[in-house]
Amino acid sequence: MSANPLSADLDHVLEHTRPLWEEARGARIFITGGTGFIGCWLLESFARANERLALGAEALVLTRNPAAFARKAPHLANRADIRFHSGDARDFAFPAGRFSHVIHAATEASAQLNEEQPALMLETIVAGTRRALDFSARCGGQRFLLTSSGAVYGRQPPALTHLAEDYAGGPDVSNPQSAYGEGKRVSELLCAIQARQHGLEVKIARCFAFVGPYLPLEAHFAIGNFIRDAMAGGPIKVNGDGTPFRSYLYAADLAIWLWTILFKGASNRPYNVGSRQEVSIAETAAAVSGALPGKAPVVIAQKPVPGRPAERYVPETARAEQELGLRQWVALEEAIRRTAQWHKGRR
Repeated sequence: MSANPLSADLDHVLEHTRPLWEEARGARIFITGGTGFIGCWLLESFARANERLALGAEALVLTRNPAAFARKAPHLANRADIRFHSGDARDFAFPAGRFSHVIHAATEASAQLNEEQPALMLETIVAGTRRALDFSARCGGQRFLLTSSGAVYGRQPPALTHLAEDYAGGPDVSNPQSAYGEGKRVSELLCAIQARQHGLEVKIARCFAFVGPYLPLEAHFAIGNFIRDAMAGGPIKVNGDGTPFRSYLYAADLAIWLWTILFKGASNRPYNVGSRQEVSIAETAAAVSGALPGKAPVVIAQKPVPGRPAERYVPETARAEQELGLRQWVALEEAIRRTAQWHKGRR
């Protein structure tokens, strides 16, 4: 059996979460969205902790296509401690038995769906969260983790360098493209209602932008596209003017943050999940070029408009850092190298 190419990353996750896993000893964990980018990292890190700490835990993963996931990650699909439950997040049949933890990571993160069918996007997010919460109440769940999004804040004011959890903005409800962000806002509200009515501990992770293995390089994620371009020899193409600011947390650090929030975070208290290290899209492309062999040239399609403030999407992470001891351990350049190396190994 070949070694897991993520072994060093998974040891990193375990190093920073080891004491927290005692809560999961003998536990049954139900995960929606377990076959996506975030879900794969949850399963990889769960499997490592379960194996190394002899937890005797079990994960049941909701998926619409178990066979497709088995092709994508056979080393996970063939484990005895990870099983699969076929169904759609909106209306899945409740599996039998009790589950102590429910992680709702299923979401339609498709920019195309949000653009072309915003009503379906909204309905999918809200119905999926409601179904997961109903199941949590039925199965005796003690803790519920929602992977929400920084999109709940709406457009970040240019003068505000970082978005904190107490920022009172929101998506523009007159714009149909706000369906994704508004769906996440409603999901958080449903969690708050469930926490008050049924005493469920709900943990809210407002996720921003990430980079790492399992991130698709052909989707709408700019840093993934840049890594794809660089691996193909360049040029790295920036479709806009390169001025918007983003930040990127490495996937292994993301796993640490999510497990810590689930096990240790305060109930019904949102935590931003991401890096506070702001970087423009142009700087991101340059970082990809500098981190990977070949130093692929960067081509920026448009020129900045003089005097126009740059768009921003950058979290303030002081709450997670101060209350939960979290931080960014893996620097951006190293995160880029590890992501490219993983994708190269799967060719």
